[in-house]
Amino acid sequence: MPALKESKKYTVQDYMTWNDSQRWELIGGEPYDMTPAPNINHQIIVGNFLRILSNDLLGKPCVPLVAPTDVVLSEYDVVQPDLLVVCDRAKITEKNIQGAPDLIIEVLSPATAKKDLWEKKNLCERYGVKEYILVDPEGRYAQRFRLGADGRFDRGEVFGPGETMTLHTLDNLKVPLWEVFGIAPPENG
Repeated sequence: MPALKESKKYTVQDYMTWNDSQRWELIGGEPYDMTPAPNINHQIIVGNFLRILSNDLLGKPCVPLVAPTDVVLSEYDVVQPDLLVVCDRAKITEKNIQGAPDLIIEVLSPATAKKDLWEKKNLCERYGVKEYILVDPEGRYAQRFRLGADGRFDRGEVFGPGETMTLHTLDNLKVPLWEVFGIAPPENG
């Protein structure tokens, strides 16, 4: 739900003046308040995913980052994904990421699920994020969208908690989803 009711279209310059004690995103010039803070299960999943990514990417050019990290996609679009990976270090500045990350992972929460499923997914497609992953802590599944040669996301592929998801953008990194969800591995795994 938009945080401010004015009809003004806000820019990155406006965004940079807002109070640092609150988390915001800007999509199409419309501000979104990122409060309340995510619940503990959300944060555990983010931490587990970050650990897997960090272990695999150690010594490689790609950098995994967590929220709150500003990703500036345009004059009217700034997002703070739960997790992101940037492989082009020229996009990393002291204050933010300039341009599309290679990978964005959003852990769904009731306050942000609709925005993550629609607005943010469409935004990531438009700006060329190579892989966009939605993780549902309640349903214990992940849905991965890959950018095709036509510049559009595919229909998406769903993975359950007992499966391994391959991140094609990161040299086919295998992610055991039971580790992401913090549950026992499958008996045949």
